[in-house]
This record gives sequence, structure tokens and C-alpha cells, in this order.
Amino acid sequence: MAENMIVCENLVKIYKTEDLEVLALQGLELEVKAGELMAIIGNSGSGKSTFLNMIGGLDRPSAGRLMVDGKDLFKMSEKELVEYKKKTVGFVWQNNGRNLLPYLTAVENVEMPMAFGGEKERRKKALELLELVGMEHKKDSRLSQLSGGEQQRIAIAIALANSPKILLADEPTGSVDAKTAAYILDVFRKLNQELGLTIIIVTHDRLLAKKVNRVVSIRDGKTSSEFIVKQSYADRLDQVTMFDETQEEFAVLDKAGRVQIPRELLDKLGATDNKIRMDFEDGRIVISAPSHEPAVHVEAEAE
Repeated sequence: MAENMIVCENLVKIYKTEDLEVLALQGLELEVKAGELMAIIGNSGSGKSTFLNMIGGLDRPSAGRLMVDGKDLFKMSEKELVEYKKKTVGFVWQNNGRNLLPYLTAVENVEMPMAFGGEKERRKKALELLELVGMEHKKDSRLSQLSGGEQQRIAIAIALANSPKILLADEPTGSVDAKTAAYILDVFRKLNQELGLTIIIVTHDRLLAKKVNRVVSIRDGKTSSEFIVKQSYADRLDQVTMFDETQEEFAVLDKAGRVQIPRELLDKLGATDNKIRMDFEDGRIVISAPSHEPAVHVEAEAE
């Protein structure tokens, strides 16, 4: 088994303003192996982007434990955090205005991070990275001369400029069509296979997420469930199947033995309050709605 690249234990993040306190992560637990290509899904406000910002060193945890590449992000100094962001993680944003400088060419954009990382042969490496993502023919183009998909592929090359161990992508296909989205995901797969990069993609698109080995679902700031691939990439590439046919869903049990039950399942169960019945039958834990029979009151006779 590959060693863990990321370990989250009871991760908590609280955002505070003068009159408001928001609990974005509330006890998130997750492990990511080195060399994994995985996706994180969840509704808006579930905490998935907050988690990505934590891994990227853009935000600090409020409580818990967060280890990345053997480093404790909770205990890092500001100077150590700057080095971490330069050498350990690369970020690909959905908004290409955050990825590319409009007055620079594609190759100059890829060179830019290397100027801060001490890379000597910047132009050579930049051209190699553009070739890796299939964009060497656009090396002299500026932002306004590139399509959304082309901009995103160049953004990936920029994220790789300082040879990070982890590539983080926040909704990388959110502003492109389905065909371009599939091509971008192929680029991520290529990088994962050829470079051994650990890649985490945050997305709301389940059709995109089904094309990776593992999908983690975050609900209400906690790891709720995981989808694990049933068969290999090679077996699936030529198939047109629904999400549930290619990946199997598992509920996640935290260290305290707690499991989240999706609201839609509780609604189907008919659970109307915060109480349910749990029984063990034939090797299974069975959850059912409580019976609503009136309680029997027994009055003791006075002696």
C-alpha cells in the first residue's frame, strides 16, 4: 500500500465575523494515498472548497490534525507555509483569471512561478510542460486568444511549474463543455499515471467524478460516504454507464463509530424526529423508524 500523502483527523474550521460564526468543517476525517487520483463532491456549502484551501495552505484549521507529505500544517510558521505552497502543492482554479496573467503569453505564464522557485532553465521546462498538456502550439498566445479549455490546460501547466507533489483542482471543468471537460480529465489521468502525482479534484459533476478511482462525498463539513471503483480504467473507458454502475458507495464510519445518514434516506424511512431504531439481524445493522404506539403507564397501588 502507498503511504498516506494527506491525513485529516477531526478537522474543524470556524469562520468568525462580528455577529456570525460559521462552522465550515466539523470533524472531517480523511486519508489520501500518495499517487491517488480522486474527486471530492458535495453540495454548495458542504465544506469541500474549504478542505481544498486547507490542503493548499491558503487557510488554517481551527482545530484537529492535518498532515500533508509528513508536515503538520497546524503547526507551520508563516515562513514554512510559504515554502510549502511553493514546493508541495499546485493549484488549478475554476476562474482562469486567477490562473493566468492576461498580458503574458502562455509560455511566460508557465515560467512565472519558476522565477520564485529558483529554476534555471525556465523556458525549456515551460515548453516541456506545455507539451505535456498538449498546448505547445499555443505558447505565444495570450489569455484573450485562448478558449476556456485551452486556458485551463495552460493553468494545469502553471500549477506544475515548481514540480509539486500534490495537484489541487477546484471545479476545473465548471466553465467548459462536456467534450472539453472529458479532455481535461484525460490530462489529469495522464499526469497521475506518468508523473505519479497525487491529484484531488473538487467537483459538483458526478459524471466527471465517476471517471476516477475514488470519490469522497462531504456533507455538512464531514466525510459522509465514499464511492470506490468496481473495475479498472481499461474496462470502463469503452463503456457508457451510469454513475452507480461503475462505482460502489460506502458510508464512512468515523473514529467515534458515527455514520451520517443522508436526509433523503431518512425521509424515505419516515423518520420525523431525531430518533431511530437500530437492531442487529442476520449479520446486518438494521435501521428503522420508531414505532409510535402510545406509551403504557403503570400506576402502582398504594399499600
